[in-house]
Parts: sequence; C-alpha cells; structure tokens
Amino acid sequence: MTPPSRRSSRGAAVVDFVLVLVVLVPLFLGILQLGLVLMVRNTLSSAAAEGARHAAALDQDLADGRARTREQVDDVLAGRFARDVDVRLVSLDGQPTVEVRVRATVPPLGLAGPGVPVEVVAHAVEESP
Repeated sequence: MTPPSRRSSRGAAVVDFVLVLVVLVPLFLGILQLGLVLMVRNTLSSAAAEGARHAAALDQDLADGRARTREQVDDVLAGRFARDVDVRLVSLDGQPTVEVRVRATVPPLGLAGPGVPVEVVAHAVEESP
C-alpha cells in the first residue's frame, strides 16, 4: 500500500500545468494582438504619408494620392485594409494641404472578440507652381 502523502500528490502536475496555461495563453494572445495592431497602424500611417506626399506633388491630383495609398497598403497588408481611404484638400495654418485619412479594422486573434478599429491621418503641403 502507498503512503497517503504519495497518493494525494498524484496528478498535481497536470492541474498545475492547466492553471498556468489559463493565465499564459490569454497573455500571449494579447501580446500578439497588440503587435498586430501596431504593425497595421504603422503600415497605414506610412502609406497615408506616402499618398499625401504623392497627391501634393505639382502634377498629381487627389485620386492619384488615393491610388498610391491603396497600392502601398496592398503591397504590405491585405487589400481589405485599404477600403476606407479618404483624400481631401484642407487648409492647415493658411497653407493648402492634402489630408489622407485611412480607417481599418484589425481582426481579433483569439476565438472571439471585436476587431480593433484603427484610424491614421497624414498631411502634406501642396506644391504650387
């Protein structure tokens, strides 16, 4: 017969493993989700800035900036991130400025949950002849 102290600790490693996983898996998925959101935000920001500079060039119009932004996003991310691209001419400190605004939703990594909305804005002063 086995001593009572030996019998009661049997299977404790499995329980400990499950308890640790309950904490570590959501933490790990949260860190991955944060990394994904930051990567998408930085990519959209860079593409919006490139599109604004392209649209602000002397011989370009706003549609060229929109197309350039969508092309930049589509090269790095999926094309669905470039669906909502708004390009317009605004006045910033009295200067005509091209504003590019990109909105997207980053999907969740886990089994459930809402997507994370991301919005970036970029400006470039329009060139004049």
